[in-house]
Amino acid sequence: MQAIFQIAKSVVSDRRGVTAMEYGLIAGVLAVGLAAAFGALTGRLTNAFNALSF
Repeated sequence: MQAIFQIAKSVVSDRRGVTAMEYGLIAGVLAVGLAAAFGALTGRLTNAFNALSF
């Protein structure tokens, strides 16, 4: 029984994967933000290139 508590304690105190998860979350948020920004700019870019074409 004591071995189970030691294993549970070591799993809870292990923080090696937390940094990787934080970086993954940041990358995901940036990807969604960039996709939304490109989606919002698509119409403006199309109009700008159409104005430049002959």
